[in-house]
Amino acid sequence: MALNYVWIAFFLIGFVVGIIKAFVLGQTGLLSEMMTALFDAAKNGFEISIGLAGIMSLWLGIMKIGERAGVLSVFAKLVSPLFKTLFKDIPKESPAYGSVIMNLSATMLGLDNAATPLGLKAMNELQELNPVKDTATDAQVMFLVLNTAGLTLIPTSVIAMRQTIALEQHVQNFNAADIFLPTLIATFIAFISGMIIVAISQRINLFRLPVILFVCGFGGLIALLHYSLSGMPSDKMNQTIGAIGSTVILSVIILFVTAGMIKRQNVFDNFIEGAKEGFTVAVRIIPYLVAMLAAISVLRSSGCMDYIIGGIAKVVAMCGLRTDFVPALPVALMKPLSGSGARGLMVDVMRHYGVASFQGKLAAIIQGSTETTFYVIAVYFGSVQIKNTRNALVCGLIADLIGLVAAIIVGYIFFAP
Repeated sequence: MALNYVWIAFFLIGFVVGIIKAFVLGQTGLLSEMMTALFDAAKNGFEISIGLAGIMSLWLGIMKIGERAGVLSVFAKLVSPLFKTLFKDIPKESPAYGSVIMNLSATMLGLDNAATPLGLKAMNELQELNPVKDTATDAQVMFLVLNTAGLTLIPTSVIAMRQTIALEQHVQNFNAADIFLPTLIATFIAFISGMIIVAISQRINLFRLPVILFVCGFGGLIALLHYSLSGMPSDKMNQTIGAIGSTVILSVIILFVTAGMIKRQNVFDNFIEGAKEGFTVAVRIIPYLVAMLAAISVLRSSGCMDYIIGGIAKVVAMCGLRTDFVPALPVALMKPLSGSGARGLMVDVMRHYGVASFQGKLAAIIQGSTETTFYVIAVYFGSVQIKNTRNALVCGLIADLIGLVAAIIVGYIFFAP
């Protein structure tokens, strides 16, 4: 419902400002420009979505191979000690453990299509353990916050969309995976922040071996990568980050294919099955992307977007901070409300400033390291008719804010203009 009001506001505010500029300030050509921008946005939204179909089909086909080969199950077993520590109130024999672990594992691997059904299943199984059916349990709050803080190892959809726009903008030697490490760092910080915030409120002891091993191991790997890159010139650093991201993604593909081959599965048929889902996902995105780009185009072509960004930039400058990051902030403001809305704003930033610009890269990092908090809470809690969500929303939004700050800082560290 919130997205509905935002979408309507974009059109109405842009139209009113356009009318005032045209008939009061004498900018008679503005309304024609706004109409042209509106139809161009619809065309661009369609072209971007169709361009995304090939890449999404490829990736979801590969992911289906890994899923059928049991790689996701193996990953779930590796992280199960961590989640058993965090969900202390779930009985060891409860099937909820498996669903929670599988959902969070799917989220980490970027399997959005698989993650949502698994999440709803996990929430229903957690609800069966709930003595007060209209009030969220500690386990449900932890589960929701970890979902909204969403640690993502590979931001597949963002990388795919960047590649599509780069082809459209004819950017030479573009590596869409150069945001891999910065996004990983930002989303890791958001995930750890959400975990700590909820653990404090639920009095969970995080000084236990599984948690320490996870934080130190993951954090140590990121620190090692950053230390190795810190002494490089910015151009070489960007190339190296892209190479690391490409290596990780290609290694995942080879791992999945090899695992399927070892298990003597029909790897090709599994790929085709997943690829069909990828095309469906790309087609499903079309109306959402067209709707958001159309509304944003009206707001931007009327000059309102520039007023908003300019106003925020002045406040930021008064605080003595740099303002390069401000154009990417609308993505962060929209993301808790709507993933499709934030995606549209990310595309708008990339198209307006360039997919290879600092603003374009930062918008991609923010999109890949934050989650649709209001949507996730509404869908997951709504599916089991929980009315009292306790502190889930507050904890989720705090984790989002920390993730946003981390994304901006990391963006400057790796891609400072």
